[in-house]
Amino acid sequence: MKKKESKKASFRPKFTEEELLSRLKKHFPDPWIDLKFENPYQLLVATILAAQTTDKKVNEITPSFFKKFPDPFAVANSSIEEIEKAIKSVNFYKRKAKLIKECCEAVVKNHNGVIPDNMEDLVKLPGVGRKTASVILVNAFNKPAIVVDTHVKRVSQRLGLTTSNNPDKIEKDLSRFFSKENWVYISKALVLFGRYICKAKKPECKKCYLVDICPYENKNL
Repeated sequence: MKKKESKKASFRPKFTEEELLSRLKKHFPDPWIDLKFENPYQLLVATILAAQTTDKKVNEITPSFFKKFPDPFAVANSSIEEIEKAIKSVNFYKRKAKLIKECCEAVVKNHNGVIPDNMEDLVKLPGVGRKTASVILVNAFNKPAIVVDTHVKRVSQRLGLTTSNNPDKIEKDLSRFFSKENWVYISKALVLFGRYICKAKKPECKKCYLVDICPYENKNL
């Protein structure tokens, strides 16, 4: 039987937005994204490639990929076999090659080869869900959006910002807690915080500037 969501407010943080931000900024004053890119097209492709693959592996293959396929037109005009060969070292490369080609074909057909800079158009592209769209909006266009990946989900739950496992509901909880002007920072910082500090196994609680306000019960102290 599916567990029902609580009817109560889905988050009851014991700290203010300002307090949380000030502590996060001690860890990541100028947060970044680990995927290497030079333009929205490159980030779109890299984000599709990064599903169930490390950013490090993606960064190893994208320089040669973008040299061969410098823009959406190049991908759209290439065969699936050519794309597969260029990304063969990543997980699920056949499916990703199909998605990248279909995505670029849609960008060429519907947007004249220009990656859209809004959520509505981005999520209509093959292979692009809200998470990928948010990554692009935040990191390529510096536009407010909230990225909910596995790291943000874990951190949000441990901090008591949400009780949900549903990415859409987590996004709504975070959008209510954080001011829109801080969404770009939060989307970058929470990913890094979850990746390097608040790890799934053995979180670095002794190094964490949030440890005294964090309600997580299984701290690694």
